[in-house]
Amino acid sequence: MTTGSPRTRSTGSAMVRVPAIDLKLLRDLRRLWAQALAIAVVLACGVMVLLISVGMSGALDRSRTAYYERNAFADVFARATRAPRGLLPEIAAIPGVRVAEARISRFVMLDLPGRVQAATGQIVSLPETGRARLNRPLLTSGRWPDPGAVSEVVVNAPFAEARGFRPGDLFHATLGGKRRTLTVVGTALSPEFIYTIGPGSLMPDHAGHGIIWIPARMAEGAFDMTGAFDDLVIALHRGASEASVIDAVDALLDPYGGTGAHGRADQISHAFLDSEIEGLRVMAWILPPVFLVISIFLVNMVVGRIVALERAEIGLLKALGYSDRAILVHYLLLAGLVALIGVLLGFALGAWLSRVLARMYAQFYDFPELIFGISWTTYALAALAGFGASALGAVRAALSAAWLPPAVAMVPAPPPVFTRGRGDRLLAWLRLPQTDLMILRSLTRWPIRALTTLTGYALGTAILVASGFMPDSMDALMERTFDLAYRQDVILTFGQDAPASAVDSVRRLPGVMQAEGQLWLSATLRNGHRSEDVTLQGLPPGSDLSRLLDDSGAVEPPPIGIMLTDSLLPRLGLSRGAAVEVTLTGRLAHPVKLTVTGTVPQTLGPMAYMSAPAVEALLGRAPRVSSINVTLREDRVDAFHAAVKQAPGLGGAILLSDNRRAFEDTMAANVTVMSLVYILLGGAIAVGVAYNGARIQLSERARELASLRILGFGRWEVSWVLVGEAMVLAVCAQPLGWAIGYGIAWAMTERFSSDLFTLPLVFNPRAFALASIVTLVSALGAVLIVRRRTDRLDLVQVMKTRE
Repeated sequence: MTTGSPRTRSTGSAMVRVPAIDLKLLRDLRRLWAQALAIAVVLACGVMVLLISVGMSGALDRSRTAYYERNAFADVFARATRAPRGLLPEIAAIPGVRVAEARISRFVMLDLPGRVQAATGQIVSLPETGRARLNRPLLTSGRWPDPGAVSEVVVNAPFAEARGFRPGDLFHATLGGKRRTLTVVGTALSPEFIYTIGPGSLMPDHAGHGIIWIPARMAEGAFDMTGAFDDLVIALHRGASEASVIDAVDALLDPYGGTGAHGRADQISHAFLDSEIEGLRVMAWILPPVFLVISIFLVNMVVGRIVALERAEIGLLKALGYSDRAILVHYLLLAGLVALIGVLLGFALGAWLSRVLARMYAQFYDFPELIFGISWTTYALAALAGFGASALGAVRAALSAAWLPPAVAMVPAPPPVFTRGRGDRLLAWLRLPQTDLMILRSLTRWPIRALTTLTGYALGTAILVASGFMPDSMDALMERTFDLAYRQDVILTFGQDAPASAVDSVRRLPGVMQAEGQLWLSATLRNGHRSEDVTLQGLPPGSDLSRLLDDSGAVEPPPIGIMLTDSLLPRLGLSRGAAVEVTLTGRLAHPVKLTVTGTVPQTLGPMAYMSAPAVEALLGRAPRVSSINVTLREDRVDAFHAAVKQAPGLGGAILLSDNRRAFEDTMAANVTVMSLVYILLGGAIAVGVAYNGARIQLSERARELASLRILGFGRWEVSWVLVGEAMVLAVCAQPLGWAIGYGIAWAMTERFSSDLFTLPLVFNPRAFALASIVTLVSALGAVLIVRRRTDRLDLVQVMKTRE
């Protein structure tokens, strides 16, 4: 390749020969530093989001995998009312089972020092000899309880930290109907409780819910479970059929009140963590392409204009002997340097924000250590995406420069040919000011450029709209859940279903205004080869505290038949009026056919609903309740909790006000941080598009603007040609941005929703308004920076420049 005449630079005694075309490259980058920086910032945003989403999902996944393997997290989980330990060898002999371990696990009421409200705890028994073989707790302080102890316990570390517990501290719990004083001798973490939530909760409440490990002998005595178990965890051989093992376990546990085994996917802690990892992966697929597309557009716009302005220089370089390939590489290198700045900036921002997010995740997920680190493959992927976008944007202009013959390049480009059409006659009829006519003619005579600029503004607005739906959707979810559907103050739970007379006993507690019983059962729905495991709720007629809601308001389950959440119908291939087979594992010996009488929108997981009398008739037993919903007088709340702590038959108290407060506090902190990040991302797009568009307009129309100044137009009137065109495009882009943002938000809600909860797609008008305000203000600020250059135009020098 011919390289032309090099320049020689002296550095002390050494002489460095630098080709002239490389010096030109550095001068171009220095001259265009502001435009290059604006493009680099947009590109950096895409690289940053890619690093955060892929890096954090990888960090959580690696931490989970290592934790599961090191502490032997189980593959299958099952519950029963009371199964004999002699059944364990039969379970271990099931094909595919590697390890089977029986435990005792119950929810209990806690009375904690310094806390007026009742709290809940989950009791988990420890083996009498040696460590647990599955779901092994990791001791973080203190020691394990003595196998023969009757009051020594280990609690989970976040609970201990929230309550200020240290080895030797005491608290009280109701075990098997008796109030016991327990002594904390250590703290631990477990892969079974990475995301630790109490019954009926959405967010962790470490101050009000804890995990308590106690010796097996102590658990057997407290709950009258000598020689029996109610909780089973199983590890499988690699390649074993999970479904086959689950069916075999269900068959063995069914006579002993088995409620249906399930795999890891339905284990609550694993499911929440898996949902978060999937959400981060979705973000990696949706958001970074938006920034990369805008970067392609901006690079194409800037490099294309540089090539147009440097026709003579290109011809001169070719006349001096530079080949077409050298010219092509020159302009691709210019784009590559811009990409390099953007990639490095994205690396720095991505690594920093990833650490900020890692600290946020540590508040919710209880890992012994979060294996944080963005892999080199993630950095390589982000760099490849950044350089690829920049090259794709520059290749068309670079090829046009390479293919330009020297003789043609030395001649100015022919001016565009315009004809007077209907649009021009309409503009003349409107009698607009001359500067406004210039703006409109520019938009109509270069429609492709105007459309691409408008699309850039729209994408910036779309990012802001797509991020703005989350607070509104969460508010709607909270309103539907806590204000309309679940209107009780407290849910009292039982270890076993209690007689319906327990409702009357609860009504006599201090401060109780309303008390309603409710049934909770595990069920499997089948239609042909399709099946779904659901929670079946039995609601009393006229239930006011726990209600079903459809689009028209509150509805009641029918006296005969079953209602399902709407997501279950397509998954089971059912329609309203069809029959579904219902299996109540451990409750009924044979499945029953029930008619689907209606559906309700899904909010918190797939559910089935029946009237409580219909459930009792199906089971052939006297009325019973699994929980009692309660509303309280505000002035008797403390008295109620004092009485509840002494009640022997209760298994726990769920405080919905605490659940809501924890959810709202968490969302307020996280949404504030993320909203600020997205505002900066959307603003960066608008600034990049507006600044580069205005600079190119200024370079193309400098003679026109100077002519206007000479003809007597004021500085603001002249600069309005630039400002007005940018703002007209920005304003016209808003409806398109709203539509694209709505589409992105819809895609995100579809992917974020899971069996744990369904996120509604709700938009408040202020979300659209905020998105547009940020975009328009950012665009105006960027174009006003360029406007200052019109005030400093050298009119004589500009007019000497040839067209």
